[in-house]
Amino acid sequence: MATLAELYQGVIIEHDRSPRNFRTLAAPTHRAEGTNPLCGDEVSLELSVNSVGQITDVAFQGRGCAVSKASASLLTTAVQGKTVEEARELFDGFHGLLTGKPLPNVKLGKLAVFEGLAAYPMRVKCATLAWHAMKQALDETK
Repeated sequence: MATLAELYQGVIIEHDRSPRNFRTLAAPTHRAEGTNPLCGDEVSLELSVNSVGQITDVAFQGRGCAVSKASASLLTTAVQGKTVEEARELFDGFHGLLTGKPLPNVKLGKLAVFEGLAAYPMRVKCATLAWHAMKQALDETK
């Protein structure tokens, strides 16, 4: 049976090597970029949101460490098909998980593998970079 650390490493490595939705969208409705000046990670996140507030497509581009890329990849799979409000709840839940303020009502699924990063503030910034970009993109078009 795999330990949590092995599971964490496996998911991070797998999403780093084969990131999901690593592309651009033809006509995104929301877009934002994020940079972590401390380590040089960069991400550009695009979303397509329909008229009823459902995220119909999401993609990212960028460069960075395995944690940054894996987190962006998992973000795209987690918010695909969700409403904007559900995506905001996921942001709050993921951010809370990594900052020691977990929200018990938010189901994070595979995102929970990042829990161990809470002890490493520099890695938290890598893991939340794409999430902050998503929040910025959604906030700027309210």
